[in-house]
Amino acid sequence: MNKSLSILTILCFFIPILINGQTSNKEIELFRNEKFGLFIHWGLYSQAAGEWKGKPTKGGEHFMLYERIPLKEYALLANDFNPPGFDAKEWVETAKRSGMKYIVYTTKHHDGFAMYDSKCSDYNIVKKTPFGRDPLKELAEACRKEGIQLGLYYSLGRDWEDPDVPTNWPEKAGRSNTWDYPDEDGKVLSRYVERKVKPQLRELLTEYGNIATIWFDTPELITKDQSRELKELINTLQPNCLINNRIGNGLGDYSIVEQKLMDKIDNRPWEACLTMGRNWGYNKFDTIYKAPEEMIRHLVDIVSKGGNLLLNIGPTGKGNFPKQTKPGLEAFHKWLKSNGEAIYNTKPWIVFGEDLSDSPKEVLKTGFHDAEFDGTPKSRIPDIRFTSNGKTVYAIARDVADKNYTIKSIDKDKKIKNIKLLENNKSIKWSQTAEGLNIQFDRVGKTQFPIYVLKIEFE
Repeated sequence: MNKSLSILTILCFFIPILINGQTSNKEIELFRNEKFGLFIHWGLYSQAAGEWKGKPTKGGEHFMLYERIPLKEYALLANDFNPPGFDAKEWVETAKRSGMKYIVYTTKHHDGFAMYDSKCSDYNIVKKTPFGRDPLKELAEACRKEGIQLGLYYSLGRDWEDPDVPTNWPEKAGRSNTWDYPDEDGKVLSRYVERKVKPQLRELLTEYGNIATIWFDTPELITKDQSRELKELINTLQPNCLINNRIGNGLGDYSIVEQKLMDKIDNRPWEACLTMGRNWGYNKFDTIYKAPEEMIRHLVDIVSKGGNLLLNIGPTGKGNFPKQTKPGLEAFHKWLKSNGEAIYNTKPWIVFGEDLSDSPKEVLKTGFHDAEFDGTPKSRIPDIRFTSNGKTVYAIARDVADKNYTIKSIDKDKKIKNIKLLENNKSIKWSQTAEGLNIQFDRVGKTQFPIYVLKIEFE
């Protein structure tokens, strides 16, 4: 073999590897720059709305498990599922207006009911409900038109419709359908994977255009070989599709933090998924949602530590976003319109933030419960969170009422060129002292939203 032919052979072998590596890095970088997405939990549980046979249910959207409802009874919810308010265009436009860059839609939750037109399982919204439409097809089209990335949630290691899905959390059979299928030891997970999971993933990745991410949930007893096979299937069908770490066995592209915040910077890709109310799916008894300020505090904190916020809404059985979501969505629209520069396309700074008060930090909840759990902080201690982009650092002041305060993390050795209030681009008074960066700033107006951004440009 001559020398030129040898070089050509080597290049032919390595170029695809390099291209695939670059594509993967490109998609990860895009994901990390987007910062903010909408999670949508919508299914038969939305029709029940937290009530079963005239009584409030336990377990939120997991009530089939908590109430041990036979599959034949639970499936009757489909007979009345005919959402007149469903409008994919409105969903996507609302997300976009609120500053969200991507949407993750539940295609199959733990109840096993497919919220799209699945050819391999008749247990789906098109074949079992009077609605008879494929909402995912309409959602995918709306996302393409609005330039919103579409991700798909899929419950992996739990499926209460299928007879072959054993579980092991928090103990053996702890999340299994043992009332319809009592023989836990007779369940063969591989049969479920081959009969339902792989065919449905193939449908989702071939019939709805480009998919940004497959958002798996609850891997449970999925083996390493099964995780590897699923990843290979996804990569074959859509090489640019990201996969979260709940594919199991350490094979995901990014990690998930659920219903809590991080306590440090993590420069690996990660995402925090949080609810606006108590539940993931719509529950009519869940009437108190997080305040707009609280949710924007969470977004700022997550981004300062290197993560994305995936904020959940559970549409009603009629297909509408609950009215309680409107104040928060409007607040995100207004705040990000003025301050989005400090969020999108940014990276963590050398520290994520500092407190401006001697008040004791809130002791956060520990542990985890997968039905109703909220480990996010409720206190609003005055503090600063930092993000950065090149030579610019954004100091995001949260609930800081003082007109004169010092940011100790920015010492006098850091040469500053200019500081402006990001929301109106006006310069503010500042000085550097031995203690740090002193800010002299009276933000006029008591009705001002209590989170603002100082844009600090360094020389």
